[in-house]
Amino acid sequence: MIEVVQKEIFKWLYAGLVCPMADSKWVSPIHVIPKKGGTTIVQKKEGELIPTRLQSGCRVCIDYRKLNKATKKDHFPLPFMDQMLERLAGRSNYYFLGGHSGYIQVPISPEGQEKPTFTCHFCTYAFRRMSFGLCNTLATFQRCMMNIFSDFITKITKVYR
Repeated sequence: MIEVVQKEIFKWLYAGLVCPMADSKWVSPIHVIPKKGGTTIVQKKEGELIPTRLQSGCRVCIDYRKLNKATKKDHFPLPFMDQMLERLAGRSNYYFLGGHSGYIQVPISPEGQEKPTFTCHFCTYAFRRMSFGLCNTLATFQRCMMNIFSDFITKITKVYR
């Protein structure tokens, strides 16, 4: 597990997403969680067939519960998927633009970077960009996309986080 964490953190450091942090009262623990792959059928000794989930690697997660509990919630309205699909029904053309790692593209102000910190066995780090797991990431990202595409929202564009 240490190698998984180390590899992920070095990837984040190289991409400029995190930086070392001396200390913060908001330090969150890091966890390694198995990624779930597909399912397979396993036969028990008694002949019983049981569907079993396969593990396809590991994912590094940060437990932001303490920070999220203290964070003022952003109540920016988020669209529902069923409503978005209804709006697209009957259209002759549409295109889905996937925002791969979209949240991580939104910078955090320098004075706010001490909050999304995490610690592992060899250092404490702070995210320089918005991290998955923070309670307001969906609303913040939706607001950013709405601002970027504001000229097109009512005419030709729908934005769904």
